[in-house]
Amino acid sequence: MTQIMEALKSSISLLPWFSLRNLIEVLIIAIIVYELMLWIMNTRAWTLLKGIIVILVFTLFAALLRLDTILWILERVSTVALLALVIIFQPELRKALEQLGSQNFVSNIFTINNDKYSGIMNENSIDAIVSATFYMAKKKTGALMTIEQNESLSDIEKTGIEINGLISSGLIINIFEKNTPLHDGAVVIRGNEVAAATCYLPLSENMNISKDLGTRHRAALGVSETTDSLTIVVSEETGRVSVAREGELTRIPDQESLRRILKALVAADETAKTRASKWWRGKQKTDEKVQ
Repeated sequence: MTQIMEALKSSISLLPWFSLRNLIEVLIIAIIVYELMLWIMNTRAWTLLKGIIVILVFTLFAALLRLDTILWILERVSTVALLALVIIFQPELRKALEQLGSQNFVSNIFTINNDKYSGIMNENSIDAIVSATFYMAKKKTGALMTIEQNESLSDIEKTGIEINGLISSGLIINIFEKNTPLHDGAVVIRGNEVAAATCYLPLSENMNISKDLGTRHRAALGVSETTDSLTIVVSEETGRVSVAREGELTRIPDQESLRRILKALVAADETAKTRASKWWRGKQKTDEKVQ
């Protein structure tokens, strides 16, 4: 027992002295890393970051196999790539600096962003969306509704007007009513809320899209190519209902078809959150056993 205590004392003596200054440094670094990861998750940087990780893995693979020519090329390209990243992320970097200089920065640090976790869409919300969609289709009222999934649509939401209203068929129909202030643009739906209206969606860059498709359909395809969202489109010319997801546009013939799609979307969301909850509960039980 004495030998064990002496070994512990000698080990502790080898550890560096941890002062208040070190604690402050650790807290500052932790906050910076947290804010950086939060920024990456809420912008296009997350998609590009996955591409960068693939390149880094490829570089490691080339280094292990001593592929000197490929390593030489990557070394020469790396300088240009850093400059290209600054140009690509210019809008995001500008927003980040603007937030850094805003008065709400300190309060935002200590505020947990629960926008993505405002609840799973329930039956009432699904019925309201389906009812409003086909009412507008019958009246040939153009509409564009984007439903947020795992990837945040906060950047798109900022381009519009904040609503934060409980989903109802009346609210959706009134938003897209012709000649009203909110009818132009897209609606962002998060959970059981209409988060924002008059939002601008990125247009698809796919050159193979039919020329018959209008701006609404191109915008729906555009946001489906860059995020995992599902977008409902009502054509103003024909009254046809379509759904855009993963870069594909699907015609929806009736209310039941749209209801099935939305229920499948909710079921997938529930499954993902249930798995996350089980993992967290399992982790807590493991920690309790260790203690």
